Amino acid sequence: MKEVTIKYKSNKTLDALRDMGKHLGFTVHEPKENKPAEIFFINNVPVIRGDDTINITDLDAIFTGKGLNANEIRKSGWQRKK
Repeated sequence: MKEVTIKYKSNKTLDALRDMGKHLGFTVHEPKENKPAEIFFINNVPVIRGDDTINITDLDAIFTGKGLNANEIRKSGWQRKK
């Protein structure tokens, strides 16, 4: 799906875009306000929580039906070469 970013000054413009979207078949998505990243530490390593608003549905087509699980990925990805 293609995306376009539109900058506007008036809230009337946003209302007009929503109304046009109903008739022309596009959606208007308003991102959440940027809040400061929540940082916490695990064994003195800073960890920033991921963004839960990211749409990962496109990744389903890549990984669905591949028979992958976390245990197999760990075994194959973390082996040391002798």
